[in-house]
Amino acid sequence: MSAPERIPPRGVTTAELLTRGELTVRGQIRDASNAVLYCSVEHDGQEVFCVYKPVRGERPLWDFPDGTLAQREVAAYEVSEATGWGLVPPTVLRDGPFGEGMVQLWIEGAPGAELLALVDGEEPEPGWKAIGFAEVGEGETALLVHADDERLRRLAVLDAVINNADRKGGHLLPAGDRLYGIDHGVTFNVDNKLRTLLWGWAGEPLTGEAVDVLKGLKEALGAEGALAARLAVLITPAELDATRARVDELLATGKHPEPSGEWPAIPWPPV
Repeated sequence: MSAPERIPPRGVTTAELLTRGELTVRGQIRDASNAVLYCSVEHDGQEVFCVYKPVRGERPLWDFPDGTLAQREVAAYEVSEATGWGLVPPTVLRDGPFGEGMVQLWIEGAPGAELLALVDGEEPEPGWKAIGFAEVGEGETALLVHADDERLRRLAVLDAVINNADRKGGHLLPAGDRLYGIDHGVTFNVDNKLRTLLWGWAGEPLTGEAVDVLKGLKEALGAEGALAARLAVLITPAELDATRARVDELLATGKHPEPSGEWPAIPWPPV
């Protein structure tokens, strides 16, 4: 696949191009659990590549209402944009060749960027944070670690806000100095379902930057807040209230959340 043009020229935003452009299916990503189509989108001589996930291709889940994963992906993008961190690629909800679905800018991940590793020993080396022990063979274990990277730490805060139930290693896309998170269909549940590989900061104080961002989210999620209005058409009132409650709890504790013990803490498979 050739590298996409990331920023459309002539003042048209990526979100506008994704929304207004003609969507053409180029292929299918076969190893996804739901229908994921690789597409191009063209408008007024401008073209980018994108991912299209039609609602009709969503696999039913026991703990999420049917036909809502695309909306949750867009809601995650809206929250990401409200943080100012830009952690989720531009994502819109629109009609396509197979009906309504989520359309997201294709990000070509940079090869060789190490964010996860399996190491010997019981403690991580400097620059790494421990996740937990993983089986690597019969009777053998290794320590699973992630990079002590401020971009990952921001993503851990975002995941806590949106209640991400599936933060796998394959959902992390480093691109130059940027880091993107993708696949946010199982988010915003009213129950605590946080499952992630980014537990390295569990129980540690939030950074001052994170606290400021959370204060901004609290205001934006208020009854008259712009973010609340955007989320209200994507998730249920109960899910919106639960999002507000998670922001309030993070601000009240001032710490990264810890595993609840009521739900598997690490997604499977982890990558």
